[in-house]
Amino acid sequence: KSTLLKSLYGELPLKSGALMVNKIGLKNISQTNLRTLRKGIGIVFQDYQLIEEYTIEKNIMLPLKINGYNDELSRKQALKLLKHIKLEHRAGSYPEQLSGGEQQRVAVARALAHNPKIILADEPTGNLDEYSASLVWNLLKGANELLGVTLVVVTHQIPNNFGIHFRKLSISL
Repeated sequence: KSTLLKSLYGELPLKSGALMVNKIGLKNISQTNLRTLRKGIGIVFQDYQLIEEYTIEKNIMLPLKINGYNDELSRKQALKLLKHIKLEHRAGSYPEQLSGGEQQRVAVARALAHNPKIILADEPTGNLDEYSASLVWNLLKGANELLGVTLVVVTHQIPNNFGIHFRKLSISL
């Protein structure tokens, strides 16, 4: 499962076959095309992958800064997302000061920060309690329904009341 997701965002090179994401072929992809591909993808990891030395505001700003947005616009977007995930009062906090559920909400906000076309999520609720998992699922559902973001979610459990239609796919590697 993780191999598939890593292949979709170009972390793992293809050894054979073909794979296209957002009309970009991943076989022998150039660095320029890889950057273009990643501008359209948000990634949510099971273990959050937040930068411990950055505040949560700066963690959310990171994809915007990588994509060339200035500090003012990046900060406005981060604060808007922090308000949406109900953590605006924690903007100056560091990841270690947050619960697992709060960290995962920050990770989802970071994945959404640069308005991606696709979000890849690897067990986004695997380490969370039921309440926190519900909040994360609702964030992902909102991204899909309100923003039209395509979700590729690797998980063992999708809540029964999630309310959007998933194509269940079983892949053996």
